[in-house]
Amino acid sequence: MKKIIFIFSLFLIGFTIQSQEVKKKKNAKVSFEVDGICGMCKKRIETAALKTKGVKFALWDVSSHQLNLIMDERKTDVLTVQKNILKVGHDIILDKKNKLSATELAYNSVHPCCKYRDEEIILDHSGELKKQKKKN
Repeated sequence: MKKIIFIFSLFLIGFTIQSQEVKKKKNAKVSFEVDGICGMCKKRIETAALKTKGVKFALWDVSSHQLNLIMDERKTDVLTVQKNILKVGHDIILDKKNKLSATELAYNSVHPCCKYRDEEIILDHSGELKKQKKKN
């Protein structure tokens, strides 16, 4: 009887330990905000994400700045994808107060129309600056 209880206990312990392991998904859906301003930014951000091993799908929305990914968590993680996006010059917005900023060198490598940190460029893309120029 003691042997049966001992074997049953080992079985339960093994099952408990196995169930505590974090299962990494093959097709994990992840989304986060990436700063950018135009279609050229979109291409740069999506390409940087897709060049990360394990990323299967990347779609960045210009208006919401939301990057949606489908990735294999067994091959990569979110931080690796974010680092690759930072390398091409785009900031990662974590929340309203915190963000991961691209280096000045990386930011300066983006096309002049993609300078999303410049208020005048932002206004130019939203059409406000164009309206002001027509009035003058």
